[in-house]
Amino acid sequence: MKRKSQRSTTGERGAAAVEFALVAPILLALVAGIVEFSHAYNLQISVAQAAREAAREMAIEDDQDAAALAATAGAPGLSTGDFEYAFSPGTCTAGENMTVTITYPAATLTGIFGSTVTVTGTGAMRCEG
Repeated sequence: MKRKSQRSTTGERGAAAVEFALVAPILLALVAGIVEFSHAYNLQISVAQAAREAAREMAIEDDQDAAALAATAGAPGLSTGDFEYAFSPGTCTAGENMTVTITYPAATLTGIFGSTVTVTGTGAMRCEG
């Protein structure tokens, strides 16, 4: 009887290894997807904050260079030299809204969904005049 129980234990170990080999790639892909999504979401939040800061600076000072500096300060940790700005309208008129859109291309962490992701953030503020 002892031999029979040893054989079943050995067979169960082999089955567990096969099951793990089948399930592990799915679990790793799921974890990599979660990591990639959270990285992209963090980029989105940072770029949106930078756009809000740029719109606020445009509404107060009506200076695109100062707005770009404010966007840089509002997005610590990002390579703000890659920011592309769109100001609408080009100058602030009292009582109108200033909208700043920032586009930022960034490298992905895992490369599962491609090598780069482009994130866009928009901020709007009423011009003070």
